[in-house]
Amino acid sequence: MVGNPSDVTLLLVEDDDVDAMTIERSFLKQRIANPIVRAYDGIEALELLRSNKVSRPLIILLDLQMPRMGGIEFLKELRADENLSELVVFVLTTSKSEEDILSSYRQHIAGYFVKGKSGAKFLDIVNVLDSYWKVVQLPK
Repeated sequence: MVGNPSDVTLLLVEDDDVDAMTIERSFLKQRIANPIVRAYDGIEALELLRSNKVSRPLIILLDLQMPRMGGIEFLKELRADENLSELVVFVLTTSKSEEDILSSYRQHIAGYFVKGKSGAKFLDIVNVLDSYWKVVQLPK
């Protein structure tokens, strides 16, 4: 039995308020009403996940450049945790660095998107994410 796609919670791990608002507004503009929980860095995201304060099924939208614990370090911690290692992560970052792209995919991310694309291009990213969780089975 496939769950309702609107039941998928989004964990947005993003330290920049403007970027977070842009992402949230883009989802609203596309009439995507999934709950969004925000963490400001990798440490806060891990605390939320480990204390079960984010409902499952969930998808993580992860920035790479953050204080305290950046995205790559977060991914390594996530994949090393047997209770969290299966979670689906999309990177949403300004970094076009080949090293960041490779490091992210080595941690088994589902996709890597570059922020900074505004308007229709960014809405394309939102639509890809929306389509993704409507057709895949996510672990609970």
